[in-house]
Amino acid sequence: MIANPFEYTAPKTLSQALALVASGAKPLAGGMSLIPMMKLRLASPEHLVDVCRLSELNYIREQDGELHIGAATTHYEVESSPLLLGKCPLLAETAAYIGDIQVRNMGTIGGSVGHADPAADYPAALHALEAKIVLKSSTGERTVSTAEFFLDTFTTALEPSEIVSEIVVPVEPGLTGTSYQKFLQPASGFAIVGVAARIRQEGAKLSLVRVGVTGLSGCSYRARKVEDALAGKAGSDAEIQAAAALAADGVEPSSDLHASAEYRRSLAAIYTARAIRAALSRSA
Repeated sequence: MIANPFEYTAPKTLSQALALVASGAKPLAGGMSLIPMMKLRLASPEHLVDVCRLSELNYIREQDGELHIGAATTHYEVESSPLLLGKCPLLAETAAYIGDIQVRNMGTIGGSVGHADPAADYPAALHALEAKIVLKSSTGERTVSTAEFFLDTFTTALEPSEIVSEIVVPVEPGLTGTSYQKFLQPASGFAIVGVAARIRQEGAKLSLVRVGVTGLSGCSYRARKVEDALAGKAGSDAEIQAAAALAADGVEPSSDLHASAEYRRSLAAIYTARAIRAALSRSA
């Protein structure tokens, strides 16, 4: 199908882009989700503002013990960044799982996060990393946690006048291990279930356990029951299995032509255990 007619603007500065968004225009980043929706006429914005060419939104840098990733940074740039590979490998690993090479070269981290697809990969990693999401408008900016940002299926805390401008993640200490594991839909590459784990050991005990889950339900989330079950434990295989079994507790799994709710529930336990084991093996 062909999209409805629309106006297109490619501003030269972020302030110009924000002024247009404040007037009702829709921001366009890589277009990997929005353009197909427009072709199917599931979305019909009257005015698109192209933000993916703005250098003000395309960067990866370290500042004050944190890593800042501009919203227009592509998945491939996240995947291949030496800084992220060395200091936040979970985000780089997750980006490498997204779609195919064409999608990774065009799609952006800000576009993916703002779209909030329930099967997207980044949210699991961002939950596990306890990331911060910076939202900017023509009148100012605010910073929210992932729990505050991801609200429901394709629903976020973004106000109509705001865009995602930046993702902020921690620099990982040397003894922190991370892993992203997913069971993917082979045609699209989206996660039927995806799990990110972040583990830190002190002595013989786990001092930090963070687990993010995507694909299981209508909204990504932190699996806090899994985290609580492992905190302070040695991380034995039996303990990991018991904790991973809690990954879907209190969550209503989705059911569709790709996987039933019960199958997704089972996958959540399996892939949570795999992610935790892999992260633990990398934490030494």
